[in-house]
Amino acid sequence: MSKTIEGLYYSQSHEWVKAEGNIALIGITDYAQEALGSIVYVDMPQEDDTVDAEQDFGAVESVKAASDLISPVSGTVREVNTALEDSPALLNTAPYENWIIKVEMSDPSQLDNLMSAADYAAYCETL
Repeated sequence: MSKTIEGLYYSQSHEWVKAEGNIALIGITDYAQEALGSIVYVDMPQEDDTVDAEQDFGAVESVKAASDLISPVSGTVREVNTALEDSPALLNTAPYENWIIKVEMSDPSQLDNLMSAADYAAYCETL
């Protein structure tokens, strides 16, 4: 069974969000990295790009599949995790320690549309 972390928010497309004030750290869940297998490349937006909730902002490629990254919130990209450019497999070894982008949220109330750790774990059980 996949791990979840209490205090994070989760989307049905298997991204997690850690809110720090109006900044959202966004990454992929343990469930997502297990489903993808060995991650070989992460396509990320640029700093100052805007992202929209429920729209793709990049992709994760593994040896067996590519998957779009869907933003759980809207806002402006303030930082990308450049460590993933050289070491995309960090998302396999520690998916919750390695965020992909930091977004300054334009509407933090969008977090209310996401799942808790318990809700996400229950959702994954249905897949």
